[in-house]
Parts: sequence; C-alpha cells; structure tokens
Amino acid sequence: MAAPAEEGSGAGAPPGARMDAASSSDPGGSPAAMPWEECVAGISSALKHPTVRFLRERMEKAGCTVWPRLIQAARCADANGGYGSRSGVKVCCNHMSFQDQINQVIIHELIHAYDDCVAKNLDWNNCAHHACSEIRANHLSGDCHYKRELLRGFMKIRGHEPECVKRRSLMSVMKNPNCSETAAKDAIEAVWDICYNDTRPFDRAP
Repeated sequence: MAAPAEEGSGAGAPPGARMDAASSSDPGGSPAAMPWEECVAGISSALKHPTVRFLRERMEKAGCTVWPRLIQAARCADANGGYGSRSGVKVCCNHMSFQDQINQVIIHELIHAYDDCVAKNLDWNNCAHHACSEIRANHLSGDCHYKRELLRGFMKIRGHEPECVKRRSLMSVMKNPNCSETAAKDAIEAVWDICYNDTRPFDRAP
C-alpha cells in the first residue's frame, strides 16, 4: 500500500453540489493513476468487499435507495472521491493508484450516503451537520488506521486516530463554502463526542 503525503477521499454534499476534500491540485490527476479500465474494474471488485457489502445491506434495510449506479467512476480535479445527494458516490479514477484506495473511497462515501438517508433533517450546508458526517466517515471507514497514517508521514502511534479524524474532517468541512476555517473547527469540536461515538450502522468502530 502506498499513499500520498495527505489525501482526502471526499465529502458529503448538498443536492447538486460538491464539497470534496482536496487531494491534488493537478486537474489531470495523479501521475501514478491506474488506467481508467482498471479503475472501473476495481470499483466492481470493491462491491464485493465485506465492509462495502455490509454498508449497502444496512442502507437497504433502512429503506435507503441503493440504485444500480449509486457508485460511479469519474474524473475529478482535486479529490479522490465524493458524494452528492442526487448523484451518489463518485470514485475519481484519475487519482486512484491501487485497489485499497478505491475500497477506502467507496467505504468513506457510503457512510456519507448512509447518513444522508438515515439522519433526520441532515443539511449539508450546516457546518455542524457536515462535520458530524465527516467525523463518522473518517472514523468508521478505516481512513485513519495507523498504517495509512504512517504512509502519509504521520509517525505518532499513541492517540493518532482521533487526531487524524479531526485533521481529515477539518480538511473536508473547510471545502464547504458555508464554513470558514474557524466555523469548521468550532463545528467539529461541538459535535465531536456525539459523532465520534456514533458507530451506526456498525456495532462498534471497525
């Protein structure tokens, strides 16, 4: 597994909008990106991943719409992936280099999709609502596993996971045009305890 110094898989977004965490400023994508066809095949392979299957099953059980093209390949300027209420999950193939990266993007974005369906009155324009879903997605997806943090160059072992969740959540919420850096930080702190400890639909954090 390899990873850039820091990457953002994406963020939840209001209908018709995108608020993705930055991963690269190169609109052409990563030089190490896999071929498009390989990425599309990787998305199909990811659908068999146990966590992806679990999330889709829980969404269906909750009455969420899991339409056939919920997860789609895309080309993106500055994100690894994203979620939109009306457009579903996108995997940015021009930034994908290996299968684990595809798996992680899909798991992260499916947690946003789950929140969008299950949470009452979720408003992506509300910094606190957005922050809560980002905290959950970064915590529950495995994005902050210590091995991934080491590959990003973050060497701290003890207490690394909460720090990673806060850092990556802030990176995403700050992309929300309604949330300044200060507002994003305040929102994350305000909802931290509730949202970090909310592990639905898992019994506990994977």
